[in-house]
Amino acid sequence: MATQLESTGALERRLSLSVSMAEIGSQVERKLRDMGRTIRMPGFRPGKVPMKMIEQSYGAQVQAEVLGDAVSKAFSDAVTEHGLRIAGQPRIEPRQEAGEGVAGFTATFEVYPEVKLGEASALSVERASCAVGDAEVEKTVEILRKQRTTWAEVERAAADGDRVTIDFVGTLDGVAFPGGTATDFPFTLGEGGMLADFETGVRGTATGGKTTFPVAFPEDYNAKELAGKTAQFEVTVKKVEAPSLPELDEAFAKQLGVADGNMATLRDDVRRNLEREVAQRLRGRIKTSVMEALPRLAEIELPKALVQAESEQLAERARADFKQRGMDIKDMPIPAEAFAESAGKRVRLGLIVAEIVKAQGLQAKPDQLRKQIEEFAQSYENPGEVIRWYFSDRERLAEVEALVVEQNVVDWVLGNATVTDTPVVFDELMAQNG
Repeated sequence: MATQLESTGALERRLSLSVSMAEIGSQVERKLRDMGRTIRMPGFRPGKVPMKMIEQSYGAQVQAEVLGDAVSKAFSDAVTEHGLRIAGQPRIEPRQEAGEGVAGFTATFEVYPEVKLGEASALSVERASCAVGDAEVEKTVEILRKQRTTWAEVERAAADGDRVTIDFVGTLDGVAFPGGTATDFPFTLGEGGMLADFETGVRGTATGGKTTFPVAFPEDYNAKELAGKTAQFEVTVKKVEAPSLPELDEAFAKQLGVADGNMATLRDDVRRNLEREVAQRLRGRIKTSVMEALPRLAEIELPKALVQAESEQLAERARADFKQRGMDIKDMPIPAEAFAESAGKRVRLGLIVAEIVKAQGLQAKPDQLRKQIEEFAQSYENPGEVIRWYFSDRERLAEVEALVVEQNVVDWVLGNATVTDTPVVFDELMAQNG
């Protein structure tokens, strides 16, 4: 049947729909008749239940189902007829005065906005770079070496680099405070794991020694009841252990998986792993720079339905995260509205990226998918199995496809925007999350 479309807002539309009640009645009758062949009721054999009884028991339910299906089909046909791109679910309501023999409805919904992209040359992005040289390789080898430190107890005063095991009691105005008492507590002096005043108080004390000293907590200390205050600590040193690092020799290389124990081979392996890790982190950093710049490429009216749906997803993720951490959120509601701003940014970025992909033909190609999966597989012992694992599941492939498309967008932006190359210090890059 003919439908009428009207605009009720920048993105909101309203469709007037109607369905023939005669057709609805025919479909209901057919469905009830089909049910009658198998339906069971007390006192009747299957297929012998009177139609009037079937209508009384199931007529309203069947009519609601048939009418719902008819309205859904009418809406779908109208969307196709008018060439609409629907954002979110429609709100369908009965309409009065639809005419004789028809049931009228209105469907209110939002459509996707038209995204008009500006010139990518107006964007400014940073392209991070970081070289992996001999110094970075040696630094990583040294970290691997320290990870395999062995400890030997010594009879001398504790110094930086030593591991000390202590008992301690902390007090404020002579009263012990929560979290300020521990027994058999180990830490390494000089690594910054404890407050500077605490390390200074323990440094120079030998096994069996006892010492008392003040510790000033910083103003921004995470425990508010201690922030900016000075506590007294009584400490008993129960053990002092000195570190012993392994030699950089054949045994060390074999311990790290180099079969022939050749240190040159180990360093080559370390270099390759570092180059792969650095490249991955640089891509992430550059991608962040590009995605932060992209929203300036277009002004868009955002569909409220998409923002609401994204807000609810972010809220649900937050709830799941709290739950995974063992936190009870029953008394701590997490409303979707709290994520509206972040959701709006994500929806805006998604619409712009989708338009770039469509306009520039940046969809993932089969060879790009395989290359990306092969790159993932390089860090595993059996790359072939990893590759098969990805290609055996459509959902896993879809995740890789999304990454490839994002990288295509990043590469397109880098090829068209104003790019500033920015060297990044190796230690800073490796210290960032992810």
